[in-house]
Amino acid sequence: MHLKQIKIGKLHTKNNVFLAPLAGYTNAVFRQTCYDAGAGLTFTEMISAKGLCYNSQNTRDMLIITPEYSGIKAVQLFGADPYFIEKAACGQDIAPFDLIDINMGCPMPKIYNNGEGSALLNDMPLASKIIKACKKSGKAVSVKFRIGVNSSSIVTTEFAKMCQDSGADMICIHGRTKSKIYSGDVNFSEIEKAKNAVQIPVIANGGVFSLKDANELMDKTGADGIAVARGAMYAPWIFGELIENPLTNEQKKALVQKQITQIRHYFGERFATVFMRKMIAFYIKGQFGASALKEKLFKCNNTEEVEELLKSITF
Repeated sequence: MHLKQIKIGKLHTKNNVFLAPLAGYTNAVFRQTCYDAGAGLTFTEMISAKGLCYNSQNTRDMLIITPEYSGIKAVQLFGADPYFIEKAACGQDIAPFDLIDINMGCPMPKIYNNGEGSALLNDMPLASKIIKACKKSGKAVSVKFRIGVNSSSIVTTEFAKMCQDSGADMICIHGRTKSKIYSGDVNFSEIEKAKNAVQIPVIANGGVFSLKDANELMDKTGADGIAVARGAMYAPWIFGELIENPLTNEQKKALVQKQITQIRHYFGERFATVFMRKMIAFYIKGQFGASALKEKLFKCNNTEEVEELLKSITF
């Protein structure tokens, strides 16, 4: 993979291999884990702009940043009202962040039916207003979107141009339509068309689970970088592989141990036990003997038992 820094407004990433936002997963600790493994940029899970404006504590809890995180601090907001986007982007909760990403690609019915996420692909004038409202924060702004709602309404290039004209400093394109959710082939050509139509950095997203996948995505789209989503959820050390600095098994175990310790510190024992049982189950998926390990894993009643089981795992 051709590694390079990405310039986003006045910001510079350490490389062009990013962790994409993952609802329910990219909390402060998981972002730190992926950054430690080699990710050049990480994003919070998507945050409701309206939730921040209405002082939702659950929403605020998703904005925690670990003190040792030394990279660009990036938050992803979603919403369909420019007023709330601007108010959230300019508010104190977002003040610690350097970069605001706007979600215009979430395919989930709850989000789409509320006119948010990928529903904004149907309303470019509104999407433009949202980007311009976010830019009033004075921060760098990026937009993550899909190539269209379905195969008969592909809008990639037009949407990319709109983002640039509205002030976006970078775009990230998931190469599937909203109707495909996370299945089916990634449409390389649509990302390539958008890349050739704008001057701001274009990040390609979709289907990266290995270095081979990453190289194919870069080669076939000409994108400036890639964003890894589910591939990181199954193996956060994928970033080491992608930046050609793979982690040893002992380094992987140390990374998971640190993840357990930090999750317990920030979110408490009960959450840490449940969350890390789930995450380690992802990490060992497909391994020989994974079923027996998972059975033992889900019998763990606390993080100490999870840590003890970790000693016997090879990633």
